Amino acid sequence: LLLGCELTASTKSYTFQVDEEDDSDHILALSVVCLTDGAKDECNVVEVVGRNHENQEIAVPVANLKLSCQPLLSLDNFKLQPPVTFRLAAGSGPVHLAGWHRIMHREDASFEEDDDLSEEGEEELPSIMPAKK
Repeated sequence: LLLGCELTASTKSYTFQVDEEDDSDHILALSVVCLTDGAKDECNVVEVVGRNHENQEIAVPVANLKLSCQPLLSLDNFKLQPPVTFRLAAGSGPVHLAGWHRIMHREDASFEEDDDLSEEGEEELPSIMPAKK
């Protein structure tokens, strides 16, 4: 799925989250951050706000864009785990963010099915005979 959002002076943040009851794994990848029509020649700093391993909120700047010197930044599919918030920490934008969202469904496999598969893989193979000269 494609992701896109725009940060402006009036809409300074966008939060991407998934349903907590969803049993799938979600990957969010940020591809491009760029200034769009109407941007001023000022520094526009975009931060990603998430949680660390101690469940504390952290904000990391990922882009500093300025119309006259760097209006676009490729982030090469910078992967994030939802929930994540994109925030315009400085500047008035508009800044467009683009990327993709991948959903990987977990398969409900029981241990009994795994045992059956492993028994099939244990067939006796014929012995290897030496080559004739």
